Amino acid sequence: MEVRSDVVHHLRNDNNNNNNKIPSSSSSPSSLPRTRLQVWFIRVCSSILVWTLFIQLVAVGELWQPHLLKGLSNHFKAVRLEEVAPPPAPLLPQRVYKSNGYLKVSCNGGLNQMRAAICDMVTVARFLNLTLVVPELDKTSFWADPSNFDDIFEMKHFIDSLRDEVHIIKRLPKRLNRKVANQLLEMSPVSWSTEKYYLEQVLPLFSKYKVIHFNKTDARVANNGLPVDFQKLRCRVNFQALKFTPRINALGNKLVRLLKEKGTFVALHLRYEMDMLAFSGCTHGCTETEAEELKRMRYAYPWWREKEIVSEERRSQGLCPLTPEEAALVLQALGFHRDTQIYIASGEIYGNERRLATLRAAFPRIVKKEMLLDPVDLQQFQNHSSQMAALDFMVSVASDTFIPTYDGNMAKLVEGHRRYLGFRKSILLDRRKLVELLDLYQNGTIPLGRFSSDVRLMHEKRLGQPSRRKAILDKPKEEDYFYANPHECVCDRVNCDGLTGNLGNSSVNQ
Repeated sequence: MEVRSDVVHHLRNDNNNNNNKIPSSSSSPSSLPRTRLQVWFIRVCSSILVWTLFIQLVAVGELWQPHLLKGLSNHFKAVRLEEVAPPPAPLLPQRVYKSNGYLKVSCNGGLNQMRAAICDMVTVARFLNLTLVVPELDKTSFWADPSNFDDIFEMKHFIDSLRDEVHIIKRLPKRLNRKVANQLLEMSPVSWSTEKYYLEQVLPLFSKYKVIHFNKTDARVANNGLPVDFQKLRCRVNFQALKFTPRINALGNKLVRLLKEKGTFVALHLRYEMDMLAFSGCTHGCTETEAEELKRMRYAYPWWREKEIVSEERRSQGLCPLTPEEAALVLQALGFHRDTQIYIASGEIYGNERRLATLRAAFPRIVKKEMLLDPVDLQQFQNHSSQMAALDFMVSVASDTFIPTYDGNMAKLVEGHRRYLGFRKSILLDRRKLVELLDLYQNGTIPLGRFSSDVRLMHEKRLGQPSRRKAILDKPKEEDYFYANPHECVCDRVNCDGLTGNLGNSSVNQ
């Protein structure tokens, strides 16, 4: 058989190459360099393309950052937070009971008066086995605040956190709304009532009326004489169920942070506001024109029953808020230094900066929320006095020292919160004795040193230490207020039988 010479020659060359390397089974030696060159070229082109796309993406991202890249960043942050955040607490088991009817309540007064009323009404609903409709807030009083319940408090948390005690609904069922005209009774419960009144006088009414509407709720439950379980429920509502909305919490926490960044601070609840002066008839330090203005205002509001009030007589009884000038003297006597940071926890001071001049001269580091926050932050709270009051409430509770110049509802509820949180220092001024001393000092009868030492001495045991409420039979207005000192809820942790407690620095001044 004939063999082609070119094939023989090729085979000889292959044999010679075998001595040096193992040939590729898929390509010839001449094609190998071309393949490497193609791979290199493809890699270079791919790299150029990738970098070009990346640069274009960055350029577009500069324009879209608020919407795209920032959104993606926030998304990944949220994912990371969700990964580490604890799961929500499981719902408490719902209490199962046969409801005796529906209780509607309309709260009256300012934020803290309404807060106490909500706690009371939850307790009444629980005691009478009623279904409670989420309380309505006061929109018609002096402040004319249009806020609804869920503008101030977290409604879902309020309902869910109490489901093991009482059934709370957002509104009456539609079937009842259509019939409510014939099945609803409007009434004001008797003030300072015990469970006996509600059991014997109110509960039987539900056999005739499916819905009862309490149109006044201030101080409708007694301070004392209630079962401990019900007193503890009042505390639970106050300290746990009533949480401010995230919007209020965020701004309140911002205020606290800004204050703490500058050191310790005193929250001075300077209740020298127009409504309080008109209501109480206190005009000490006012001009004749101002006194007349306050009197006209008192007559303009029919629910303020007392009309003719002798200001100086009321002041001597300790029933007036301290003036800003008196507050300056008392703070100095208590030992607070000139560089003390003082937050004014109140609305607009009557007389504005003119009346604050003496206080500001004595303590230049006086601040208000309007000075600390951007006007844009507060814009959403304008004309919503209860929401503004919520900010002051948060700052007062968080302060290093709280000093109210009048024992109104805010002062009492802040005091109670501070006791609950570990008996934080609250200097509870004895205004009746203070007025006596102030007059003696200002008319030159006693020197400054004597005035200062007497002021400090009379307040050594008025710092919010552990103690039990003092009950006065048949005089509930004069006895210690439950929400100022809910000893049933705090005395299981400390000894409240004496006036000594672990308060850290128990001196009057800082």
